[in-house]
Amino acid sequence: MKKELFAPLIIAFLAVGLFSQCRMQKKNMLAEDALPPTPEYNDTTQWYVTDRQGEADVFYIISTETGDYTLNDGKEYHYANTYNDSLRLPLYGEMLGVDTLLSGKFNFFSPYYRQCSLQSFTNDSTAKARLTIPLDDVRSAFKYYMTNMNQGRPFIIAGFSQGAIILLQLLKEMDDSTYARMVAAYAIGTTITQKMVDECPKIKPAMGAEDTGVTICYNSVRDAQSRDERHERSVIAINPVNWRTDSVAAVFATEPTPLLPVAEQKKDKLSVSLDPATNLLFVSGYTADDYVLPLIVQEGNYHSREIWLYRQQLRENMARRVAVLLKTMK
Repeated sequence: MKKELFAPLIIAFLAVGLFSQCRMQKKNMLAEDALPPTPEYNDTTQWYVTDRQGEADVFYIISTETGDYTLNDGKEYHYANTYNDSLRLPLYGEMLGVDTLLSGKFNFFSPYYRQCSLQSFTNDSTAKARLTIPLDDVRSAFKYYMTNMNQGRPFIIAGFSQGAIILLQLLKEMDDSTYARMVAAYAIGTTITQKMVDECPKIKPAMGAEDTGVTICYNSVRDAQSRDERHERSVIAINPVNWRTDSVAAVFATEPTPLLPVAEQKKDKLSVSLDPATNLLFVSGYTADDYVLPLIVQEGNYHSREIWLYRQQLRENMARRVAVLLKTMK
């Protein structure tokens, strides 16, 4: 696909890419919430699929692309309606964007799901309550994918922001035979606590560029003052440029924004290092100013650019890990 088309395709997910990290209390779905129809995953309209006849798959869980909205019934909804074409469009934008940027030669599967809205994350208890609906949907989608679509291939599971939160729960519930075919889990833009690791032996930190069955996690900021105060320290973190878990910096060049055609941009020379005190990626040399998200409103927090900035490194790394796992399976 032509580079000049990248920006229009991925503007939905990279410009919105909404922040969904929160410390949450135990609670079920809010009783007063109105619900859109439940997705049926034997319905092809509830999937974005690219079949490249590849030897491995990417199963991707999108981030928050939905805000609160009201339909003709007069009810306010806090979950995506996966059967409403106009409300599906931002979800499709992220699916198409990530597929274009990361998949390479692999097959790509991404389910539409009733993700909870941006506004749900302004309150910790509300977020916890509403996340039960998207988790149920993606749990059903993943089960359908494994039974009917995967056909025994190795797979990468990846999620961004709200999608990464859901990914970690799927990993906790994953059976051993499924896990044996999991190349890696890319939980991008979220926090992994020690409690999560203790409760789920399958959440194993990536220690380099080629280990498999591991979890990749990172969060990018300009400096310690740019972190969102709601962001807990993640116990799992890695630099996606040099694939190190220490503070050694990596330097690379990339276009700063997904909102303009890459041919119209000068590349930023970025230095990226993992800060051991916070386990955040400190990024210097970044010039864009169109990345601030409404829920964070924090200068220097690069949450919305977690995939765009490292797209080449992520794509190459996915291929590298797949090649390693395929060798062990022969």
